[in-house]
Amino acid sequence: MSALIQRRPHATVVEADFAEDLSPLLRRLFAARGAQSGDDIDLSMSSLLAPNLLHGIDQAVDLIIAAIESDARILIVGDFDADGATSCALAIRAFDAMGHSNVRFIVPNRFEYGYGLTPEIVELAKQQNPSLIITVDNGISSIDGVSAARAAGIDVLVTDHHLPGEQLPDANVIVNPNQRACDFPSKALAGVGVIFYVMSALRAGLRKKQWFSDQRPEPNMADFLDLVALGTVADVVPLDKNNRILVEQGLRRIRSGKSCAGIRALIEVSGRSAAKLVASDMGFALGPRLNAAGRLDDISIGIGCLLTDDAALARDIATELDSMNRDRRQIEQGMQVQADAALEKLEQQPNTDMPIGLCLFDENWHQGVVGILASRVKDRYQRPVICFALANDSEDCVDLKGSARSIKGFHIRDALDAVAARHPGLIEKFGGHAMAAGLSLKRESFDAFAQAFNIEASRQLSDDDLQSKIISDGGLDAAEISIDNALLINYAMPWGQQFPEPAFDNEFTVVQQRIVGGKHLKLVLKAVHGLSSDNQNTNSDIIDAIAFNVDIKIWPDDSVNTVTAVYRLDINRYRGRETVQLIVEHLEKVS
Repeated sequence: MSALIQRRPHATVVEADFAEDLSPLLRRLFAARGAQSGDDIDLSMSSLLAPNLLHGIDQAVDLIIAAIESDARILIVGDFDADGATSCALAIRAFDAMGHSNVRFIVPNRFEYGYGLTPEIVELAKQQNPSLIITVDNGISSIDGVSAARAAGIDVLVTDHHLPGEQLPDANVIVNPNQRACDFPSKALAGVGVIFYVMSALRAGLRKKQWFSDQRPEPNMADFLDLVALGTVADVVPLDKNNRILVEQGLRRIRSGKSCAGIRALIEVSGRSAAKLVASDMGFALGPRLNAAGRLDDISIGIGCLLTDDAALARDIATELDSMNRDRRQIEQGMQVQADAALEKLEQQPNTDMPIGLCLFDENWHQGVVGILASRVKDRYQRPVICFALANDSEDCVDLKGSARSIKGFHIRDALDAVAARHPGLIEKFGGHAMAAGLSLKRESFDAFAQAFNIEASRQLSDDDLQSKIISDGGLDAAEISIDNALLINYAMPWGQQFPEPAFDNEFTVVQQRIVGGKHLKLVLKAVHGLSSDNQNTNSDIIDAIAFNVDIKIWPDDSVNTVTAVYRLDINRYRGRETVQLIVEHLEKVS
C-alpha cells in the first residue's frame, strides 16, 4: 500500500526554552513532539506525579493495611500479557519487601476462563481462602466477578487502567486513572504503573503506622522500576511525561545492573546488552518473549521468571519463554499466509471494495495470536482490524474471541460500544482502550457483526484517514548521519507511543540490495549529497541499511537507481566495533 510522507513541523523550536547545551538536533526533535521547556524533558523522580492524586488510593491503602495487620491472605488476580505479568510480579515483590508474605496470585488461562475476574475465577480463588482480592491490569469490567467475590465475603480492590463502561464493579475500592471520578493528570498509566502507585502509597501508609524497623526495613520503591518500565513499554501505552519518567528510571536501573534476575535473563536470551538497553528493546525483544507464555500456554510461567531471585532458574525459564516465542512466530507466519490469501481474494472480487472496518476469521487460527495478526493487517491496509479465532480448539465451538487494533482517529473501544448500543445482544462482551480491544461473539453473529462494525467505521473514517502516512522529522544533513547522533538519539529519551522514535527521510543511490533472512532487504546506500566521514564507515560515501519484512514480490528491484528512504538512525555492533546503520521504515522508488 502506498504511503504519504509527512514531515513534522519544526517552527516551535525557536520558542522552546531548553538548556543552552542541548544539541540542536535534540532541540528540534523534542520540540516537534510538543516539548517546550527543560521541565518537559526532565525525567528525574522528583518530577513524578504524586500517588495521592489518584482517586481512591487512600481507601485502597486502608483496605490493604487492614489485611496486613491481621496477616490475612491477599490474592492477586492478574492478566495474561506482559503488563499483567509485571503488575503481578511487582505486587508480590513489594508485599514481600514490606514484610507481608501471605500473598498468592492467580491468572486466568485465556483458553479456559477468558479475561478478568470472572465468577469462575472467584470459585478458584475461594479455594485459597483469601480475605482480599487485588486485581492488576484488569477488573474494571468484571461486574459479575466482583459481585461473586463480595457475596463470598471477600474484599476486592480493583487496580486497572482500561476504560470503564457505564457500570462500575461493586468493589470495595477502585484505583483507575480513567474512571470518571479520577483527576489524575496522566490517563496513560499502564496497569503496572497503577499498582506501582498503589504500593508506593501503601509504603507511606505503613511508614505512618511505624510498621518498618531494623528487622523489617522500609523498601526502596525504585527497586521495582525495572518491572514498571518493561510493562509500560510492552503494553504500548502513550509515553507522556509521567510514563517517560517511569521508563527512563527503570532503564537506568537495568543498565546499572540493578534489575531482577528474570529481566536480566530475558535480556540475555534475546541477545541484548543490559548496559545498552533502550525502550525499543523492551517492546520488540523482552515483551514478546514474556507475552509468548500468555499467548500459547500460561503467563504464570512468565510471572515465575520475574519472581525468582535464582539466576540459573531465571535463565531456564527465560530459555523456555524464548522457545515459546519462536513457536509463536511460526504460528503467526502461517496465520499471515492464510490472512493474505483471504484478503487477496477479497480484493479481486469485482465491484467489491475493501471494508473500512475489517473483520477476519478462520477456525484454524490461534486465539492467543490473533492480536498480533490484527496489528499486521492494520499496518498493511491502514484501517481498523478485528481478527477472530474460536474460543476453544473444538470445531463445534459456538463462541469467537476477537482482538481489535485501530488507527489514529478511530477509538476502537468506543466504536464497539456504539455497535453494542445499536445492536443489543450482538456482542457478548468487550473491553479495551483507544487503539486495542478484545471482544466475544457467538459464531453465528460474525457476519452481522462484521457488517455493523464496517458501517460504524465507515461513518467515522474519511478517505484521508485511510491514507497511510509515514511521519518524518525531515532530512538530515550529511554530517548529521553519524554514529554520534545515533547514540545521542538512542539514549536521549525513552521513545515510544505518542513520543515516537525519530525518523528521517533522504534520497539515496542504491549501491547494493539483496534479501537476507528470507524477507529482509539488506542495502548499501549512498546519500545523494554524500556522507560525512564522521560516520566512521570504512567508505565514508556509503552506509549500510536494512528494511525488515519487505514484500519480496517487489524487492530487490535491479531497475531501481535512486530511492527515498524513511529511516531511523541505528547502531550496528559487530566484533566490538560500532557503526551507524539505517533502519528503513519506508522505501520509495525515485528513478
